[in-house]
Amino acid sequence: MEVEAAKMIGAGLAAIGLAGAGVGIGIIFGNYVSAGIRNPSAAPKMFGNALLGFALTEATGLFSLLIALIILFS
Repeated sequence: MEVEAAKMIGAGLAAIGLAGAGVGIGIIFGNYVSAGIRNPSAAPKMFGNALLGFALTEATGLFSLLIALIILFS
């Protein structure tokens, strides 16, 4: 197998984490909306936790993208 082909395959596999980040963000905000509908008075208190979950999930996706780019261009 050529080195360039291996780099492309490795970068593609590393980029799978981006799909996981998208699913994670959808789950976080879907559950936040569901809980906010059930108890509207608690929604402002949960918003900070929802943003923290969003930031951590997005960071995982960005790390995945960074690893894919390092594999691709090194």
